[in-house]
Amino acid sequence: MRLLIADDDPSVADFLRLALGRAGHAVDVVSDGTDALWMATEVSYDAILLDVNLPPPDGFEVCRGLRAGQVWSPVLFLTGRAEVADRVAGLDAGGDDYLTKPVSVAELEARLRAITRRGPSPRPVVVVVGDVEVDPGNRTVRRQGVEIALTAKEFLLLETLVRNEGRVVSRSRLHEELWDFAFDARSNVIEVLVRRLRGKVDIPFGRSSIETVRGTGYRFSPDS
Repeated sequence: MRLLIADDDPSVADFLRLALGRAGHAVDVVSDGTDALWMATEVSYDAILLDVNLPPPDGFEVCRGLRAGQVWSPVLFLTGRAEVADRVAGLDAGGDDYLTKPVSVAELEARLRAITRRGPSPRPVVVVVGDVEVDPGNRTVRRQGVEIALTAKEFLLLETLVRNEGRVVSRSRLHEELWDFAFDARSNVIEVLVRRLRGKVDIPFGRSSIETVRGTGYRFSPDS
C-alpha cells in the first residue's frame, strides 16, 4: 500500500515509517496540516494516517478539506486524544476509523486492511442533493439557503433518505436506522414523521421531494 503519515512528533513518525516500511508499504511522512493537504491532493494514497494535533490546519480540518476537495482515500485518525467527543469529531469530519496512541503495529495494520478493503468511495462531510444541504456534523439542514429546524428523529430520517437519493428506502430499514429492536414496527410513527418532515422540508418550498412508494417505503427525489 502507498501510505501517507501526517504527525508532528518525529519519534512517532519515524517509528510508523519504519514499522510500516518493514511490512512492505511505501510510506510518505509530513509534519503539518498544510503539507498533508498538499500531498494527499497530489498523490493517490491507499490510506492516510492523520494525527489530530497537527500544526494548523489540524487533522480534523485536513480531513474536511480533503473530502470537500473530493479526495476519498481512507483516513485513519491516529492520535493521543481519546475522548469520545474527539472520536465523533473525527468520524464526522469524514474519517474512516479512529485509533488512539500508543498503538500496536499489528492492530494498526489490521485497521488499515479493514478500511482499504472498502476502497475509496465518496463520503462528503456535507451532503448536498439538489437545493437541500444536510450537515451531519453540525446537525443542520438548509434548503435554498434557508436553515430548517428539525427534531433529532426528523434529521435522521431526512439524512437517511438524502444519502439514498433516488432509491427507495424501505419502512423496515427506516425502523432499523431510527429505532432499536424493541420498537414496535407495526406503529404508524414513520408515516407521522414523514408527514411532519414534508411540512418542514417540502411544503414551505413548494416541493414534493419525499415520495411515498406504496407498499415499499419512501424515496427522496430533489427535482420533484
